Amino acid sequence: MKLLLMADGRVGFAITHWLLTEFRKDLALVVTTAENDIWMASQDAGVAHTVFESDEQVLSLIEKCGVECTMGLLAWWPKIIKEPLLKKPRLGFINTHPSLLPHNRGKHYNFWAIVEKAPFGVSLHIVENGVDSGEVVAQMPIPYGWEDTGESLYKKATEAMVRLFQETYPTLRKLPFSGKKQNLALGSFHKAAEIDAASHIELDKKYQARDLLNLIRARTFSGHPACWFSDAGEEYEVRVEIKRKE
Repeated sequence: MKLLLMADGRVGFAITHWLLTEFRKDLALVVTTAENDIWMASQDAGVAHTVFESDEQVLSLIEKCGVECTMGLLAWWPKIIKEPLLKKPRLGFINTHPSLLPHNRGKHYNFWAIVEKAPFGVSLHIVENGVDSGEVVAQMPIPYGWEDTGESLYKKATEAMVRLFQETYPTLRKLPFSGKKQNLALGSFHKAAEIDAASHIELDKKYQARDLLNLIRARTFSGHPACWFSDAGEEYEVRVEIKRKE
């Protein structure tokens, strides 16, 4: 296995660190977004690495250095990659996605899972031109309940994503591997811009109590915007904490 790893964030660092420890020789090239912990860890391990500028820059480096790529991995990667880079690894790319596909493809998976009362979890899937639409390679369901918020689901997903990859990668590298086609009609897809309008509470609108509580807790996340409403020309944010009674 010769792996083109494109990694970012806490999940990307955890996966990079694990690969450097357990399967260092598999790493053909590590690409990250800045001279960060992932970049430093790769440099310390003597693994080829670079800061992402464009698809073309990565392709040029692969060609210049004669890097062989069996498979690509997007580990919490924040950018969309396109052909021809998408087709450069012989077996294509695997992506880490923090939802139980086909549910909640796209953005703000933790918010929409609660609002839509959808199953939650993390997935590894083959990357296609569509967004989070490729065949699923592995999944890990994550149960959740009334005490969960958008923040707690995010934290659960980051931890489970690393565990799922660690459990799955030894099988992936024993080529060939296969995936299961998604039934996209059973799931949902959301763009980043949808969340603000969805978080607006209309004071004179009738809500089911369950739906309103789900909406508020789905957007409850420390340090991030919350659900909001306006009254008398002023805007207000609202969060909720739900605890099981002893």
